[in-house]
Amino acid sequence: MLIYKILRSEEWTAFNAEGSFAGSPDDLRDGYIHLSTAEQTAGTLAKYFAGVAGLVKLTLAAEALGEALRWEQSRGGMAFPHLYRALERHDIVAVSLLA
Repeated sequence: MLIYKILRSEEWTAFNAEGSFAGSPDDLRDGYIHLSTAEQTAGTLAKYFAGVAGLVKLTLAAEALGEALRWEQSRGGMAFPHLYRALERHDIVAVSLLA
């Protein structure tokens, strides 16, 4: 199963420079990296990234993230994927720019 992480352009630049991503300010506050399924991504974009230009969507293979990935109830009672470790470059399956 593929899951997704949306990054702001400056977060993507830092990820590339450092080789890993510990999380956005929201992720760091909550103690895990917020991810979304394909069905949840549009809602995530609308709620947290409306009007933000230069977004990057990272595609990740859920099964490759191992035990650090947990499915937990969140927005609207849906189970969202949460990653309890930093994202690493090798976790990324694909990168796409969002307009």
